[in-house]
Amino acid sequence: VDDHLTIYVADWLNNRILEWKCGATNGKVTVAGKEQGNEVHQLNDPHNVIIDKASDSLIICNYLNNRVVQ
Repeated sequence: VDDHLTIYVADWLNNRILEWKCGATNGKVTVAGKEQGNEVHQLNDPHNVIIDKASDSLIICNYLNNRVVQ
């Protein structure tokens, strides 16, 4: 949850990160490739996402690619 009460969700089954703004009834896709994969622009089973307030960015545990991306 960020300072604006926006929630970020690692949707590991669909290989994407969703953003839910406070009061919204639906989330929107914030980070996603066209499909799962191991290229730098693709997610593969993302398990966690945190907010780095210092850089105003998301840090994603890209589990099956064995890497953390920002």
